[in-house]
Amino acid sequence: MTIGDLIRLLSDGEFHSGEQLGERLGVSRAAVWKQLRKLEALGIAMEAVKGQGYRLAEPLELLDGGRIVAGLSREARSYLSRLFVEETLPSSNAFMRERFEQGAGHAEVCLVEQQTAGRGRRGRAWNTPWGQSLMLSLGWRVESGVASLEGLSLAVGVALAQVLEGHGVEPRLKWPNDVLLELPEGGLGKLAGILVEVSGDAAGPCEVVIGMGINVGLPPGFRKGLDQPAAAVHDQAPGLSRNDLAVELIEALMPLVAHFEEQGFAAWQEAWNARHAFAGYDVDILRGERREPAVAEGVDATGNLLVRREGCLERLAGGEISLRVRP
Repeated sequence: MTIGDLIRLLSDGEFHSGEQLGERLGVSRAAVWKQLRKLEALGIAMEAVKGQGYRLAEPLELLDGGRIVAGLSREARSYLSRLFVEETLPSSNAFMRERFEQGAGHAEVCLVEQQTAGRGRRGRAWNTPWGQSLMLSLGWRVESGVASLEGLSLAVGVALAQVLEGHGVEPRLKWPNDVLLELPEGGLGKLAGILVEVSGDAAGPCEVVIGMGINVGLPPGFRKGLDQPAAAVHDQAPGLSRNDLAVELIEALMPLVAHFEEQGFAAWQEAWNARHAFAGYDVDILRGERREPAVAEGVDATGNLLVRREGCLERLAGGEISLRVRP
């Protein structure tokens, strides 16, 4: 019995006693109780009524690999070699890197309900509630070396934005790898983060893992506990299915990575600049402990951010540089 097995039973809107759950799952009532306590620890709200049993306060839609593959077009399926749907992993990106070490990984996608050691750019933790985000990692092998992947994370951000725009969501992009959304109370919150990791020969064949973490739903209690403003897809598209979103993202990402080596970021530059959250804003450039004031402009054909400092135009590459909007 897994947490997912229990959630599937509790999501039907009916109450289930501990004895009924044990019979359905083939385990003891004590084992069921132990898993119910885990659900509480994960922040999954439940209702308990004496004499009736337990049910989820709100249904959770679990990821369904069969439904996702069936929803893909013939073209997308021709690119995809394998889809993994996991309940819990330390990191979906680490999972895909291990697949490459095993001689696989190319054109594979991993989705996971919960990460126990998820991280974003510069090693920051990426925390999400169980079963309410979309964490996706895609592996691809390229022949032309690292330079051919310049701007890839920005192109992925555009692809995600275009998918969400089809559902009435209006995301904005923050260089180099964040997707933002306007909050009901004003300002912007982080909707998604993108982490691209490359290994192999800098001038020849290399392997890239594209990781993406998207807040689909964010319970109020979880949101309050975060250390930065956060947004969720359901803020603007409350009925959007995670499985449908996964289908559309894989549809968008597979041809993107398949042709990026030959097209480069130039094909995505205009679309990224059109969604740039902070064009013309006063910003601070963070390089370690240094903070340098500048004015943000657009990105160039390789994904570098153009900023104006003391009347001079400067190009910023990714790496250990971050940007903060000045108050």
